[in-house]
Amino acid sequence: MKNQETYPITIAGVERNLPLFEVKPGLRIAILNILGDVELVDACALELNRLLADTDYDVIITPEAKSIPLAHMLSKLSGKPYIVLRKEYKPYLGNAISTETLSITTGKPQTLFLDEKDIDMLKGKRVVLLDDVISTGSTLQGLHLVIEKAGATTAREVGILTEGNRAEWRDILSLGHLPLFYGPEKEC
Repeated sequence: MKNQETYPITIAGVERNLPLFEVKPGLRIAILNILGDVELVDACALELNRLLADTDYDVIITPEAKSIPLAHMLSKLSGKPYIVLRKEYKPYLGNAISTETLSITTGKPQTLFLDEKDIDMLKGKRVVLLDDVISTGSTLQGLHLVIEKAGATTAREVGILTEGNRAEWRDILSLGHLPLFYGPEKEC
């Protein structure tokens, strides 16, 4: 992708050029992919752990897959366990709790599954909902529904970045914000 247009950003002191991809006609988004980016994952986890120092929580929960390394590192730093909601049912998930979401990056419905073995870990607990980028809020809504079904409450909503209408995400703890890109060169 030699001529791929990018959006430059500094996150937790780490500079990256995020590639822009069209997700529907006339709308492009900057893609943050932390998988394999150890420097960025570690920097973001350190900063989020610092920002969460005054938050009373018991468990971190994240959707599969891109935010898993962040949840792992945040768990290691905070000493709090983490749970991954799967996006495909497997028989070993048992009597899983599930809910449907719609992601801006896939453009189609996805189902989030909470493994039966993790349900007891959530009962009565305060949970940090963690994702890499919070854009439409659909995945976040799915996380809320799953933890409510499991008998837990939300302690804090956390993302590396928010995207789109910044006013919608004022209560989200994040390390930065991404604009949406309309047409060939306009950003909003």
